[in-house]
Amino acid sequence: MALILFLVSFLTSCLFLPPVMRAMRARGIVGRDVHKKDRPIIPEMGGLAILLGLAVSTLIGLVLFPYITKLLISFFSTMLIAGIVGAIDDLKPLNARVKPFLTTFACLPILLLRTYTPSIIFPLIGSTRLTKVYPLLIPIVMAVTTNAVNMMDPFNGVMAGTSSIITLTLLASAIIFGSQDAIILCCMLLGALLAFFYYNRYPSRVFSGDVGSLSVGAALGAIAIMGRLEVVAVVAFMPQIMNAFYGLSTIGRLYERREVNRPVTVLEDGRLMATSDPKAPLTLARFVLARGPLHEYEAAMIFITLSAISGLLALITAYMMAGTL
Repeated sequence: MALILFLVSFLTSCLFLPPVMRAMRARGIVGRDVHKKDRPIIPEMGGLAILLGLAVSTLIGLVLFPYITKLLISFFSTMLIAGIVGAIDDLKPLNARVKPFLTTFACLPILLLRTYTPSIIFPLIGSTRLTKVYPLLIPIVMAVTTNAVNMMDPFNGVMAGTSSIITLTLLASAIIFGSQDAIILCCMLLGALLAFFYYNRYPSRVFSGDVGSLSVGAALGAIAIMGRLEVVAVVAFMPQIMNAFYGLSTIGRLYERREVNRPVTVLEDGRLMATSDPKAPLTLARFVLARGPLHEYEAAMIFITLSAISGLLALITAYMMAGTL
């Protein structure tokens, strides 16, 4: 049944992506691919197709799994709220401090429907009760995951590719724990992500926009909370966390990419090189390119490899956690 939802999500997102791309281009909602010499114009807000794919798979999931109706509604509503914030930012850019604040409201469905367990499972230690503290942590989790995924989108295919690996990691961990609910949610999200990755991989034919990256980040945060996979998610998210930490520590405040100098420059032969501009943020992309220029697809593959390594460490963590249950 979970595989059915995976296929529905995948096929629906594939079906919606071409018309979404045409609609965005027709309305002038486009962006320049700045890491190409010719700077092609690419349609934005392709992440709408991810939301549409999840919407259809959620409706079918309500029919196939009526006993987890509350969980499915909470999951999609969380994505939808974050997606709305992202859509607003795509159409009318929000302040760098306002956007993270608004994404905390994505936690409301989880809190109101109580689709969480107020405890965290730690490796070697086991489950710990955090009855009063845990609900206070959920808004922070939503803000961190949504904005960490949003910031991890430097090259074609990186956001969708790394998020797919995190989803696969959470899926494998859910199988280790025997968590059917988390397996279902991961399959739904993975289908939409893989469909989008096909169009977003190098050379990208569509960008996700904040509507896509924020909704995906919210979905991953929701799966971590609902599936009791918080510690696994932290380990799997290490590249995203490092990227956000480096950028924020060098700039010294919350910022939008459009507000700062670019950390990567394009050479005459089309390869990418880390900038020497001291005012540009120190991001993971600059670390990746520090050893020398790379083609964009090579740099993107390094990001995906780093995510895969973190995913492997997260699976080891999940195995250690399972031994305490």
